[in-house]
Amino acid sequence: MKGLTELLACIQEISGGNYSNDIMSLTSGDYDPFVREVAESVGLMMVRIEAREFALEQAHDGLKRSAFETVASTARALSLRDSYTKGHGDRVGCYGARLARRSGFDEDSVNHVRIAGVLHDMGKIGFSDTVFSNEDTRPSEEMLVEIRKHPQWGYEMLKGLSFLGPALDYIHCHHERLDGTGYPRGLSGEQIPPGARIVSIADVFDAITTDRNYQKARTLHEAFTILRKLAGPSLDPDLVELFIIEIEENGMESCRTQK
Repeated sequence: MKGLTELLACIQEISGGNYSNDIMSLTSGDYDPFVREVAESVGLMMVRIEAREFALEQAHDGLKRSAFETVASTARALSLRDSYTKGHGDRVGCYGARLARRSGFDEDSVNHVRIAGVLHDMGKIGFSDTVFSNEDTRPSEEMLVEIRKHPQWGYEMLKGLSFLGPALDYIHCHHERLDGTGYPRGLSGEQIPPGARIVSIADVFDAITTDRNYQKARTLHEAFTILRKLAGPSLDPDLVELFIIEIEENGMESCRTQK
């Protein structure tokens, strides 16, 4: 029977999840009527399966977006306790995404950096009122111990959200430093994920270009000088230079207008 072998091969492919359109070529008048009828039925079944899978993927993506927005809204609520944090996460996410894209990250990876930037300070929700009310340039040692816990607290809060993927590690590691003096785990060099190194640069840049209770925003020239001083011991020097180029070419405005 002409086409039977090809039909069986196509059905095997489809049953394995490879929805090839080769099955439709068996519906032409060149093949036995039985083969054509089965091929048409299998082709229709394949289309219906694809449609259902697409609908499920869309629903899943919708749930992920909803969950992320809920978590992001919680993170943004920090501004009710600390005016500096208002918009900080969104700006860090924006700067981070721009640097990731310039560094050659694919769009999925760029999005993971953006998400990590938005949520990087989630752990600060656990801060005491003493830390939030502090207006001194030098927090006490007791407050520093608390402050250094926030990446770990954020990681613990978010680790059940599997859709965050590598963004979770970036949140966990955004205060690690290349020379190993960072926190919470004292990672160094290549132990620190590239996405976390990007978030670190975006975080520092936004901190020094934003007015705070104890510090006026620095100029771009001053900010670049500080970033370059931190490059090497703390920040990734190659990424710092890429970030400076990105800001020089495209400015800050697109990120300063973030929520």
